[in-house]
Amino acid sequence: MLEKMDGIVLRTSDYGETHKIVTAFSGKLGKFSAIAKGAKKPKSRMAAVTQPFIYGEFLVYAGRGLGSIQQGDIVDSFRSIREDIVKTAYAAYISELTDKLMEEKSPDAYIFKELKQTLEWIATHEDAEIPVMMLELKLFQKGGFAPKVEGCANCSRREGPFAFSIAEGGLLCDRCRQLDEHAVSLPDKMAGLLHLFSKVELERIGSISVKPKNKELLRRLLDAYYDQYGGYYLKSRKFLSQLDRLR
Repeated sequence: MLEKMDGIVLRTSDYGETHKIVTAFSGKLGKFSAIAKGAKKPKSRMAAVTQPFIYGEFLVYAGRGLGSIQQGDIVDSFRSIREDIVKTAYAAYISELTDKLMEEKSPDAYIFKELKQTLEWIATHEDAEIPVMMLELKLFQKGGFAPKVEGCANCSRREGPFAFSIAEGGLLCDRCRQLDEHAVSLPDKMAGLLHLFSKVELERIGSISVKPKNKELLRRLLDAYYDQYGGYYLKSRKFLSQLDRLR
């Protein structure tokens, strides 16, 4: 069956001498993989539209197995991302995370919209750390291992102060803090920000102001949490971490 859909290219791999296998994510079909014939030929019309991070309109033959891309047109190439190594690293990370955590052909218009808007944010802003974390938390939910951040993971109490516990899978209130001696105390309002980031759409967030030290703390906590529960090695995250250390 031929399907016309918008999609974002997550990754590609070579298939034979002239073809590519493209893995893309669309709101209509979800994540899917399809052969793009001739896409490795420099003069092919498919060459440009099958690059990673491309947001395009595709005509896809979607069968039970591997589909095929019959036609594609670029809607947004996110050129500013491709011209900046840091922006490219962020885009590669969220693309790989989406690829790892979303199931094949499981449509999710909400995640597709959040992924697209996060790429747009990366393309047009210098600081993308918070939008990336917001998408991460939503993808963790899809992966079935999101931290509990709407209240205490143990007793569900909503009154702070809170600490973040990797072992207990989320926030711990001061009454339950003794459950994890390694729990990390959170600054005032940080627990509320985590809850906000996990639930609110990016388009509803205006300017995002978080102190640099608090962003660093959130980054360390989310990285440690993913290492504990995520289950997939992410090559792009390692590269992004190396860039962060150099800046």
